[in-house]
Amino acid sequence: MKNGWIEVICGPGRGKTALAMGKGLTEMAEQKRVIMIQFLRGCDKKEEAQQLQRLEPEFKIFRFEKADAYFEKLSEEEKAEELLNIRNGFNFAKKVVATGECDLLILDEVLEIVNQNIVSLAEFENFLRAKADDMSLLLTGTSFPEELKAYVNAFSMIDYIQVDKELEE
Repeated sequence: MKNGWIEVICGPGRGKTALAMGKGLTEMAEQKRVIMIQFLRGCDKKEEAQQLQRLEPEFKIFRFEKADAYFEKLSEEEKAEELLNIRNGFNFAKKVVATGECDLLILDEVLEIVNQNIVSLAEFENFLRAKADDMSLLLTGTSFPEELKAYVNAFSMIDYIQVDKELEE
């Protein structure tokens, strides 16, 4: 069966992760197995992790980072430590693709680890080529490298701007 696809959700605004999770829930409702690996977000908050575990075993969410803050807010020393954890997360993604462990693999903010050269563009292209025909990938990030265009079946640009001020009456 060759029904797998690769979709990209990118843009400078907020909402990419929520949209990706929604797509994952839709796949889960269709009896598909979903794995989401999040990058550059820090470790799970205990309460959040407990709520998300309720989706298991059909929808599993992983974060490999140990810091309590987003990657870009870390000191240079903390970033150096987290790079190993981020690489472990990407290696886990490669394992999931190799074993066919799920029907949909969501890689949240993976485009940013490519843009920041934590994972090289060439290595990421090899990863995309290794995907089985019946597995789907959903990739998110702020910007999309044009070199990956040939691998993608669908592309969504999110340009949501958060308003921090309360509306005046």
